[in-house]
Amino acid sequence: MRMGDWLDRELGSRRVWLCFLLATFAYVLPLILADYPYIDDNWRSLAAGMGWSGEGRLFTQLFYNWLTFTGAAPNIFPLPLLIATLAMAWALTRLTFHYFAEPTFTHCLVVLAFWYNPFFLQNLSYQYDGPAMALSLVAVIFAITFRSVSRVQQLVVPALLIALGLGLYQVSINVFVGLCCVELLRCANDRLPWLEWGRMIGWKVAQTGLAWLIYGATAYAYMSPNRTLLLNGSAAPWQQLGTNFSRVLEKVMLLFHGGFGWVFAALLLCAVAGSVRVGQHILERQETGLRKALIGVLCLLVVPVIVLLVPGAALFFRDFNEGARTLMGFSVLLVLLFYLSHLALAAVHQRLPLLLLIPLLAMLSLSFAYGRVLMVQKTFANNALNALSYDIASRPALRDAKRIYMSVTYSDHWLVGAAGSFKQLPVLRYLLNTDYYMLAENLPKAGITNVMAERERRNATRVGYQGFVPLVDSQYYRIYLLGDYGFIVMKEPKPVAELQW
Repeated sequence: MRMGDWLDRELGSRRVWLCFLLATFAYVLPLILADYPYIDDNWRSLAAGMGWSGEGRLFTQLFYNWLTFTGAAPNIFPLPLLIATLAMAWALTRLTFHYFAEPTFTHCLVVLAFWYNPFFLQNLSYQYDGPAMALSLVAVIFAITFRSVSRVQQLVVPALLIALGLGLYQVSINVFVGLCCVELLRCANDRLPWLEWGRMIGWKVAQTGLAWLIYGATAYAYMSPNRTLLLNGSAAPWQQLGTNFSRVLEKVMLLFHGGFGWVFAALLLCAVAGSVRVGQHILERQETGLRKALIGVLCLLVVPVIVLLVPGAALFFRDFNEGARTLMGFSVLLVLLFYLSHLALAAVHQRLPLLLLIPLLAMLSLSFAYGRVLMVQKTFANNALNALSYDIASRPALRDAKRIYMSVTYSDHWLVGAAGSFKQLPVLRYLLNTDYYMLAENLPKAGITNVMAERERRNATRVGYQGFVPLVDSQYYRIYLLGDYGFIVMKEPKPVAELQW
């Protein structure tokens, strides 16, 4: 069979699943090879700790209990990520056949954009939380694609799946609502009858409402109250929302740098052309003018709603988190852009949608670049651990101190080895998000157990002990000893001039 025939032919479910399996595994391979414990992974692996139930993520806790056959969470990476990747390949296969009755290779590219969300790399960096976050997406995809002739099953099963996704990671609700918006656009393009259109919206609303009730009666009941605080209604909430969204937009724009900007600009132009075709299909519907207008308005609203769902519900919480791991809604925005672009390109020539490989390859390239940055960070962290543990263990006064407090100093200049990558791909620094020298919970790995992070002292170390003579004065830190207590003060790293070789 010629290569061209394979590209044009309809693919069966087995071939589609195999395509997704290879593509999804390629995206996580750099993270598996790096094998870098990311932030929370350090204390979780040290104590086989959990703590997810207090965050409203009871099902993540149960997932690790069941997977490790224990009442805790021993580190078994990369097994959870491999399981999540297999599940995601299955879910993307279901989504492909849900969107396209006779899928070809180019249709798979549209759905693959969901997994190739560059910001999701930060989610997957967590060896513990990453697989659970991926499984939350699997749950909402199955909720979207589930179909049954039984009305009870059509209501209850998706609601259970949505509640499962919420109990694994609450941000997945942004993805579910976003996929519902894509459903509206897809049904309009496929000329779904008016009554079917309204029925579909009603089902989604009912499923979401029941899912929140199930989640409220299960995982939400274990959540600590301070995690549910919303924006202060008496302190200009709309201004707070605008500020939060502008901060997210600033971070998202880091992705569109250099060649990435041109690639996504071309993708956006193709999507605009695809939206024109959707508009033409709406005008060709055998409906009244009012119904056509209503469908058109709803389709127009899909775009701003999906854009808002990139950060989504996180915008409304008082403890706003602008980290990349909260931008799971960007996956739906990519699917929308790829879906509309496919409509436009396929109208010109059936093989022209193969151009969608270009943005996918760009995002896969970013994944491998990020994996190399993680390797550099791992080397730097290991060297930092060796240096600091040696300075403490080799001095009896520090080794026997009752407590050593470590100050927290954040900077963008710790990781000099990745400066070139950060300059060419600024989004990598945002994804890495490890702007510190050392975490106190890393030191027990080297047998040092008397060091703790300075939290309640609010960096009093940096202010109160600078006048004393340090016991240790190294390149990155000073260690002071006052009585039985030590104090580690990080030096502010200085920007390094661009290296010339």
